[in-house]
Amino acid sequence: MNIPSELKYTKDHEWVKIEGDTATVGITDFAQGELGDIVYVEVETVDETLDAEEVFGTVEAVKTVSDLFLPLSGEIIEFNESLENEPEKVNSDPYGEGWMIKLKISDASQIDDLMSADDYKTLISG
Repeated sequence: MNIPSELKYTKDHEWVKIEGDTATVGITDFAQGELGDIVYVEVETVDETLDAEEVFGTVEAVKTVSDLFLPLSGEIIEFNESLENEPEKVNSDPYGEGWMIKLKISDASQIDDLMSADDYKTLISG
């Protein structure tokens, strides 16, 4: 299982890549494996400002629909629109072409609350 060490993680199985005041967010390799074949990603919160842990969208797999929780407070500035036609990118490349949103971070202190790769490994091996 792939858990890149340069990323941050949440207990909700999302990964966060921090670049300045922008965060790219997606779901982890573990999460896509648990969900199975992803058939739809819905994000209708672009241009909205949400608090950490608010629902910013949903991911629909053959077996289930899961809410997506915002890892950090901020404004959602971009949705990966390629997922509208190719949601399976989340399965094939969760940390690359399967990214979901970009976020303008409003409270950088929240970054300290995210999990390291080692913390996340401990969580999923629990």
